[in-house]
Amino acid sequence: MRIGILTSGGDCPGLNAVIRGAVIKGDRIHGQTFLGIKDGWRGLVEDDIVPLPRHDVRGLSRQGGTILGTSRTNPFDGGGAEQVRTVMTHHEMDAVIAIGGEGTLTAARRLSDEGINIVGVPKTIDNDLSATDYTFGFDTAVAIATESIDRLRTTAESHHRCMVVEVMGRHVGWIALHAGLAAGAHAILVPEVPQSLEQVGEWVRSARDRGRAPVVVVAEGFSLAGEEHVVAPRGLDAFGRPRLGGIGERLGPMLEELTGIETRCATLGHLQRGGVPSAYDRVLATRFGTAAIDAVVDKKWGTMVSLSGTDVVTVDLHDATTKLKTVPRARYDEAAILFG
Repeated sequence: MRIGILTSGGDCPGLNAVIRGAVIKGDRIHGQTFLGIKDGWRGLVEDDIVPLPRHDVRGLSRQGGTILGTSRTNPFDGGGAEQVRTVMTHHEMDAVIAIGGEGTLTAARRLSDEGINIVGVPKTIDNDLSATDYTFGFDTAVAIATESIDRLRTTAESHHRCMVVEVMGRHVGWIALHAGLAAGAHAILVPEVPQSLEQVGEWVRSARDRGRAPVVVVAEGFSLAGEEHVVAPRGLDAFGRPRLGGIGERLGPMLEELTGIETRCATLGHLQRGGVPSAYDRVLATRFGTAAIDAVVDKKWGTMVSLSGTDVVTVDLHDATTKLKTVPRARYDEAAILFG
């Protein structure tokens, strides 16, 4: 078979390790040929495809980003399944391994429903995909966010300030929860649990009264109790989703006015996506890549490789994309005991 590989949506550490795992096992064990699809679904719609020999993936597991490039192109804005099928036929491509998160794999599911041979690989720093215990990229993002919060804490303590740290997390607060717990934040704000400004101010004052420099970790998709809309000043992406960012900058002045404590905000943004993957993410991504090529050889179309406990299995793409994996209230309440 001739197999295309694409990486789509937001980049994250570990993408190259998936590509390497799939190509090496596919070449060495199964004797398959690979094609690199450039810039996600864009390459499959606009026919931007290159050979992807084993030689090109050597040493990739430690490299961040993606050698194939990525974009947030929606294939259904460029011809859908008919155009994808035309391009695949032109390159004699038998199947596609689609590496991506919620938007990418939802598109993969729709294409699979229309007869395109696709296997998915779950990638998102948000860790919000159902049917897999973890996605690669999450561990690295949490480690980067934790180190950043640790660094910001020292400057906050020096100046007796409150620090609001905004991390990624569109619909779910896994990064905020894990990084906030690891760094000893005095408040963690996630999209799943709206909080009032007064409650956040109470946690901040409590920390200050104990002689601490308060640290508030907030996910970009958080909104205050009673507010219907998230902060999204940059419009919509190609999949029609709000381009988030700015809740930290909004909260900072509000907390300063409420508490009288000098407050600064730091938005970590794309720092969480960049750099080299953690050891955990390198291993998980490699295992996902080798499992994906096995699924292609076995013609398990419309499935996604998934981590279940310590085992890598395959699940239906419908199960993976129809419901987000949100932070359970019990997990949040467990963390909230430490707030203030």
